[in-house]
Amino acid sequence: MATRVIPPRILRNLRYNTATKPLKSVQPPLSPSLSPSPCLPPPTSTVLRPAATPDLNFHDVEKLFSHVRTTALLRSAAVLHATAVEPLVDFGSWLLRSNLVNVPGLRELIFATVRATFYDHFCAGEDAPTAASKIQELNHAGLRGMLVYGVEDALDNDACDRNFRGFLRTIDVSRSLPPSSVSFVIVKITAICPMSLLERMSDLLRWQHKDPSFSLPWKQDCFPIFSESSPLYHTRTRPEPLTPEEERDLELAMQRFLELCQKCAQSNIPLLVDAEHTSVQPAIDYFTYSSAIVNNKDDNAIVYGTIQTYLKDAKERLLLTVTAAEKMGIPMGFKLVRGAYMSSETKLAESLGYQSPIHDTIDDTHECFNACSSYMLEKVANGPGGVVLATHNVESGKLAAAKAHELGIGKVNHKVEFAQLHGMSEALSFGLSNAGFQVSKYMPFGPVETVMPYLLRRAEENRGLLAASGFDRQLMRKELGRRLKSAVF
Repeated sequence: MATRVIPPRILRNLRYNTATKPLKSVQPPLSPSLSPSPCLPPPTSTVLRPAATPDLNFHDVEKLFSHVRTTALLRSAAVLHATAVEPLVDFGSWLLRSNLVNVPGLRELIFATVRATFYDHFCAGEDAPTAASKIQELNHAGLRGMLVYGVEDALDNDACDRNFRGFLRTIDVSRSLPPSSVSFVIVKITAICPMSLLERMSDLLRWQHKDPSFSLPWKQDCFPIFSESSPLYHTRTRPEPLTPEEERDLELAMQRFLELCQKCAQSNIPLLVDAEHTSVQPAIDYFTYSSAIVNNKDDNAIVYGTIQTYLKDAKERLLLTVTAAEKMGIPMGFKLVRGAYMSSETKLAESLGYQSPIHDTIDDTHECFNACSSYMLEKVANGPGGVVLATHNVESGKLAAAKAHELGIGKVNHKVEFAQLHGMSEALSFGLSNAGFQVSKYMPFGPVETVMPYLLRRAEENRGLLAASGFDRQLMRKELGRRLKSAVF
């Protein structure tokens, strides 16, 4: 991601105090389940077994939603019910992509409707200061925020520069907030480096993995990007080296990323790099890992990467990267997610005559996420680095909470963060927070027109998640019924 040195005085800052206070565990020991590559030492644990966690309570809905106003609860329930109706989501997506949004008058009506409903529910506002005020509201409820400048892929350097300035403003706003209220600033490498260059870099990195003698003059020190099981079908022929113009564009992109990392280091706010689809992910990992080597110092990780655990090679890549980081004495941070490109990844693989890189079943994905969570929790409990467990799955939340309690990791250890999308899985967020964990909401912001592509992509990628939001809707209905009954009687 970039370069910078972290002064020791910053590392002693309260925000990232890594002192841990063992918590009394009432759970039986949990054993992990990572299946390491034969060339790697076995991990110290393997599978997260289901275990009751008394502190993770979803039964007391009054306590669960105590910080949510009734009007906000009503709107949330209504929006979640609407997004669970797939034909409605399909119609909305079609409408926003149609030429009707270019018709004067109708355009304003469509955008006003979107702004008052889905946009206000899933986004944090049209600019960073507005998003900051929402973060402060969240903080009063015991949650934190991850500010996300809601831009999509950049096609040229002009777009990259505009997006870069937006990310810089995001850091400025984040550093102006109370230290306890902001956990991360999110960056999309696809927004500060042209997509065509990321595709070219990924091809070159894949070919070098096939042929280690293949020279990449621009490549800096980096952790392993691929495992033996990583898909390489995107690059079918030997790619040409980067042109002088592409090397200049790469240097510009690295400079943008360097400045973002330096500013985050000065603000003592870690920078989390979002994952993308596999055609460009190798280049994104290269930005992340080469920058982590330079920027992550002592016991704290400033640069975080993302592992999408719906990929079959996720566990092996995680093990390889963590092992390499440990050997180099570099603290590494990861956000663990399930993933968001299942349909497009499967279609691309099939078009090239290969099996999908995505796990064959949802249960395999759950097992992979839970195993990676257990592994990273043990790593950060006993050493440097950090982990963000980004999940909307209640069972995964319970399992990780039980594992963290067993290891003595609670609110006093800021190396562990749970996270959910803004407007999603409110019950899980508040339940984990009430149980004593740091919990953040992923909060995209930007003008409706700018964030529209983000909203459309979220609607399509999270179709199953939106339709499966029944747990939240059920608890919201229960709490609304309780409040109505209390008001009447």
